[in-house]
Amino acid sequence: MTERVIALVDAGRHQPLPPPVPQVAGPARDRLGRVLRDLRISVTDRCNFRCVYCMPKEVFGKDYPYLAHDQLLSFEEIARLAQVFVDQGIEKIRLTGGEPLLRRNIEHLVEMLAAIKLPDGRSVELTLTTNGSLLAKKARALRDAGLHRVTVSLDALDDPTFMAMNDADFPVAKVLAGIAAADAAGLAPVKINMVVKRGVNEHSILPMARRFKGSGHVLRFIEFMDVGATNGWRMDDVIPSSEIIRLIGAQLPLEPVDRNYPGEVAERWRYRDGSGEIGVISSVTQAFCRSCTRARISTEGMLYTCLFATSGYDFRALLRGGKSDAEIRAAIAAVWAARADRYSEIRTAQTARERKIEMSYIGG
Repeated sequence: MTERVIALVDAGRHQPLPPPVPQVAGPARDRLGRVLRDLRISVTDRCNFRCVYCMPKEVFGKDYPYLAHDQLLSFEEIARLAQVFVDQGIEKIRLTGGEPLLRRNIEHLVEMLAAIKLPDGRSVELTLTTNGSLLAKKARALRDAGLHRVTVSLDALDDPTFMAMNDADFPVAKVLAGIAAADAAGLAPVKINMVVKRGVNEHSILPMARRFKGSGHVLRFIEFMDVGATNGWRMDDVIPSSEIIRLIGAQLPLEPVDRNYPGEVAERWRYRDGSGEIGVISSVTQAFCRSCTRARISTEGMLYTCLFATSGYDFRALLRGGKSDAEIRAAIAAVWAARADRYSEIRTAQTARERKIEMSYIGG
């Protein structure tokens, strides 16, 4: 198989910072009135899986040119930037990748971020998304460092299907061991994300629901999305969340539940017998752009205001260029004030084919 190389970073896609905006009391708001509440920070562009919807092997092969270490934000730079974002209204931080547990000494970064306080003295909510491959080894250290919860990606329970999705010859049992270790360490409730792709793993929907029903964990089904330019997305491959709910509900009766907080992306459903809940994330068929409160920092310090972005803003240059915290805070406010993203609401066949930032670069 011939490897296609598609660079994660295109220097021509760096946008100039918008002009400064007047500083106002309260959280920053964008052009659609959405507040800035959540920050996702990618700590590595590397992953030990080659999931077909994220880092397909024919693109991200053994010779793929990943970022050099000095191009990555250091832990100190990440912690400084996170503090400035918290000063600007962020209340929740999620660490992503790539696979974040591949970043050496990641628990040290967790400890640094856990020390950040909100203006009212509470700790920032600190979570991490992982493929679970290293979680059994890392769960206790992460919890001791101050991590609150983890989200684990798991797309099937049988090895043939799971390996077809992750394309890495990695067994389900090791991911389940990581989930158990996270639970035992107190990183609960564990959220488990299953990306559903028609013709690949839809037969795993009910087995996954049954496996985690009553476990105390929260299983969430995610529609296959057109993130990046490498996963071969087609609308025909999408199984709508409504279809997933009908399938599960016919066997395991469900009822809707209110969202936990404004801007929560998962639509919640609980089992009528009281044995837990599931969620569905419907970015394709039921866009939730109007309530999106997320900003994303890439591995080397680019700020993106949408998962489907085609360009971002270079905050590493601000960090390494001697800018003060006040100047960086003003830049965040200007970027957010200029934000008008609503990609999922206006998705077309043409936009689905556009060259967008890869999910492995800014996290899901």
